[in-house]
Amino acid sequence: MSLADRDCVPCKGGVPPLTSTEWEPLLGQVEDWEVVDDHHLQRLYKVRNFVVALDLVNKIGAVAEEQFHHPDIELAWGKVGVKIWTHKINGLTESDFVFAAKCDRLFTELPAEALPKPKS
Repeated sequence: MSLADRDCVPCKGGVPPLTSTEWEPLLGQVEDWEVVDDHHLQRLYKVRNFVVALDLVNKIGAVAEEQFHHPDIELAWGKVGVKIWTHKINGLTESDFVFAAKCDRLFTELPAEALPKPKS
């Protein structure tokens, strides 16, 4: 089962964040994400314009509510930045990678006309 097909599991605390040995295989299952300071995942999605960016933010927000997993989201013209970590332990859990995969799925479901025009 792919990460995007799984559900986020709420963290109750009291567990250590994933180590790099534990998160590296998970990072290989999500595209264009980076782990920053062994603390959080981040990715920047580029889209055609502000309206598409806002739509993607709203879609990510809806999944966040459904999964009880709430990222930091940055909205700008043609860009959506997403930063994910488990606040309860101030670090990464497997659910952070599950949520990243769900964000990727939303992005890949955008129609071609929602993506930036290729440079000539």
